[in-house]
Amino acid sequence: MTDATPPCAFEWTDDGVMKPINSRRADAYYTVGERYLMAPISERSYASHRHEFAWLREAWKSLPEALADQYPTTEHLRKRALIDAGFYDESITDAGTAAAAIRVAAAFRAIDDFSLVIVRGPYVIRRTAKSQSRRAMGGAEFQRSKTAIMEVVAGMLGVDPGELPKQEAA
Repeated sequence: MTDATPPCAFEWTDDGVMKPINSRRADAYYTVGERYLMAPISERSYASHRHEFAWLREAWKSLPEALADQYPTTEHLRKRALIDAGFYDESITDAGTAAAAIRVAAAFRAIDDFSLVIVRGPYVIRRTAKSQSRRAMGGAEFQRSKTAIMEVVAGMLGVDPGELPKQEAA
């Protein structure tokens, strides 16, 4: 099994056997007689996932005009909130000079309009939001990122994170 191997679901049986839920899938990734380390991964609920996206949609609709231009879609808002909350991958490129860094930054922005590109002298810092896919984030990390996103976006709107859902229901 490699880091790229997707997790397979197993069930601990009464007779002390860890049995795969889908044996064909397990056969594709595991070899009979080999030993593997196992660790529990907390699954996340679909309800929590749907709640995040519904909440973001309502928050996006509530953005003031000045911010609406910066976030043309809910996906732009979500990814920027992830970055602002610290859920990002970062690369730093030394372009050699400040002028070259500006050109490199422009190229990075053209490649991915969801990333945050910062120029500091000759350096270009590129931050991309971490994926919230089920494969990339377990339940606990997803919940931390969801809470952080809600706090960042609520801060943009000048409301308490618990206030927006109340506004949505009204």
